[in-house]
Amino acid sequence: MKVQVNRDVLAEAVGWCARILPTRPALPVLTGLLLDASGDLRISAFDYDVSARADVDAAVAEPGQVLLPGRVLAEIVRSLPGEVVDITTSGTEAVLTCGSAEFGLLTMPADDFPTLPPMPAKVGAVGGALFASAVAQVAVAASRDNTLPMLTAIRVDTDGVNMTMAATDRYRMAARDFLWHPEGEAQQQYGAMIPAKVLVDVAKSLRVGEVSICLGGNVAGFESAGRSTTVRLLDEQFIDYRSRLSGDWGIRATVSVQPFLEAIRRVALVSGSNSAVRLSFSQGQVLIQAAGDEIGRGAEMMEADLDGDDILIAFQPHFLLEGLAGVETEQAVIHLDSPTRPALITDAGDDPAFRYLVMSLRIN
Repeated sequence: MKVQVNRDVLAEAVGWCARILPTRPALPVLTGLLLDASGDLRISAFDYDVSARADVDAAVAEPGQVLLPGRVLAEIVRSLPGEVVDITTSGTEAVLTCGSAEFGLLTMPADDFPTLPPMPAKVGAVGGALFASAVAQVAVAASRDNTLPMLTAIRVDTDGVNMTMAATDRYRMAARDFLWHPEGEAQQQYGAMIPAKVLVDVAKSLRVGEVSICLGGNVAGFESAGRSTTVRLLDEQFIDYRSRLSGDWGIRATVSVQPFLEAIRRVALVSGSNSAVRLSFSQGQVLIQAAGDEIGRGAEMMEADLDGDDILIAFQPHFLLEGLAGVETEQAVIHLDSPTRPALITDAGDDPAFRYLVMSLRIN
């Protein structure tokens, strides 16, 4: 194989694929990146659950393919000067030349690299920025504990032109509704459980342009601008999140999001690792309080519109902050019922696109 490629283009593509390389691979070859110069240059990674492909323009003098240590290749390419990179294979070595820099990497057995799964059929598309925003809003509520895989996923449901993403770790739940562009006229309903960690990585890296969404054969796929990822879906079992997010709350408090976030962050500085932030809502105001047994106490008052009775309620500070950070309107509405029931945080407006349910804490 003998190819020539722009250094910046190569670095971006190699970095895109290297991000999924496993830290504890089932097989040594899974730590490699496959460079295939059959046409242009395609770079691939696969760990049996997640695959990544990146197609880049390259001048191919001699077609071929080579499997190289992925993380080392990514570090080398990122450190090269901003000139054209020549990649040439000779025996068991691949030589990378860029300006006066030259590296020789021992190749890995490409024949042992597993065949990547085909991209499923395209079912629709959504703008990359909207996709990334929605994923970020709900992913904070996904669990990091792999003992219950269902809780580590983001549930994706479609109904015509409407798409909903939802996640929960049992202590809070987040959901986001938005419009997408389903493929064809049938507008079939789809439901999928996608690992949150993978979806977050995909969304961050495909923020520009349109993202094609593909589903089929227990696999989800995402494509945009020469980059593509597939991921094995989790079991479809998930809780009925819609019923939990559409309950009846008798109290509504409306706050300005940014000042409220900043006040909670300040007061929470003294809350300690296991202490709560207390919110005392009364007519026209909310008192934010926290105290740590070995630190001290803090309090701050700010304006709030209250529709209903006065209420004192407490939350884990980081759960509260992550929910408020997902609100995209200038004001947030906090739906309350009692100090012992969960609270629902939503965008301002009659039909909020973002909903975040968070458990309250017992007040001692």
